[in-house]
Amino acid sequence: MSADTAEADTAWETVIGLEVHCELATQTKLFCGCRNAFGEEPNTNICPVCLGLPGSLPVLNAQAVELAMRIGTALHCEIRPSSFARKNYFYPDQAKDYQISQYDEPINTSGSLELPGGFTVGVTRAHLEEDTGKLTHVGAGGRINSAHHALVDYNRSGVPLVEIVSEPDMRSAAQARAYASELRGILVATGASDGRMEEGSMRIDANISVRPVGATAFGTRCEIKNVNSLRSLGRAIEYEATRQIALIEAGEKVDQETRHWDEAAGRTESMRSKEEANDYRYFPEPDLVPLVPDAAWQARVRAAMGPMPADRRAALVALVGGSAGEAQVDQIRAVVDLGLDAAVSAAVDAGAPAPLALARAANELAAEGEAGLSLPADSFAALLKMEASGTLSATQSKAVLHALAEKGGGEPAELARAMGIESLGADTLTAAVAASVQAHPEEWARYVDGDEKLAGFFVKAVMEATSGKANGKEVMAELRQRRG
Repeated sequence: MSADTAEADTAWETVIGLEVHCELATQTKLFCGCRNAFGEEPNTNICPVCLGLPGSLPVLNAQAVELAMRIGTALHCEIRPSSFARKNYFYPDQAKDYQISQYDEPINTSGSLELPGGFTVGVTRAHLEEDTGKLTHVGAGGRINSAHHALVDYNRSGVPLVEIVSEPDMRSAAQARAYASELRGILVATGASDGRMEEGSMRIDANISVRPVGATAFGTRCEIKNVNSLRSLGRAIEYEATRQIALIEAGEKVDQETRHWDEAAGRTESMRSKEEANDYRYFPEPDLVPLVPDAAWQARVRAAMGPMPADRRAALVALVGGSAGEAQVDQIRAVVDLGLDAAVSAAVDAGAPAPLALARAANELAAEGEAGLSLPADSFAALLKMEASGTLSATQSKAVLHALAEKGGGEPAELARAMGIESLGADTLTAAVAASVQAHPEEWARYVDGDEKLAGFFVKAVMEATSGKANGKEVMAELRQRRG
């Protein structure tokens, strides 16, 4: 049973807040000159500073500060003077046994993020900190509670992070997924991060509690650590909400704790009791001065930022006439998520119909993977003009698009000729439609009597008879003319 189903059946409400950890796309780490790179040999991008050796001193990375300000600006935060603190804990993923983070004076506060459906989630803070090393638990399925031992890779230790903490405003797994998806799009659009959850560039902690519908007090929350996909986020929230509801209805209490999401088992498992801020014994970092970005620096950051995903979606809606159906809304989201909106706009500027450009980008270009994403806009636009004019049928256009993607671009007309693709002449098309009508007299009689669904039947028959060379629009026109 999903959490949403549980809410409907038992009048419980799920309360969700997310902490999103975003690794910044800097060249070097936050406080030293070690490379910030994913997937390299363990413990090769390390130095005395990120290992916290005696006598080493941190130096703040200016690029990381600028990227943090971009995130804050995109999330409508107040960018404030801030300071760093030492967050002390006993886990082995930091060689120096503390993490340099921001505590009571974060750089970004009091923001918001509007989701595509219009719902707004508050953003409490988006603060700078250094990432921890990566622990690999060995044995017994690789889980922390039953592993034989752990290996530590400190390459990630000291990589710059921004932790984005939402208000507990979300009430369903669907809302949480929409928030995380929109936030990921913003992180990529700002250039602050590549947002690759599979590589750990973006990791999500979900704080979940339940309460009776209409109650104002929050229930006891549990935190699910390091969820690394949107699908897992949704499943984890639904499972955890259902688990908490079952406990309360059985007369038991929910313990505040940190839990782990087991993707294979489809369940959360207890990791440790939940720490509070005082458990970390924060104190000011003595080796770093306060961070005070002046107004001129903030203005330069704002001026350098391009449009955000919501702005780009609005531009595509305007491109298709100011309104979009459900299918086009989905296409617009896919096009923006893939970064193909510039290609669509270029194609429309070159004379291609906007709905056609949108559909081909969201479906065919997206299906080509990296080759489709990098197809030159002029090749894409020229191909769509050929399809719109009837020079190529839809089937032929898709075939040429695939070939263009494989070649990395080119002139569609020349490629179509080389592939032996050409449109049917008017006489040949008329003959093909006539043959199809003659071969299916019963279907034709029903079409003449007004069964419009059979138009698709005849279009398909003509396309098969002509090996996809017929133009669907021209076939439809011929059918209507014959029907009179």
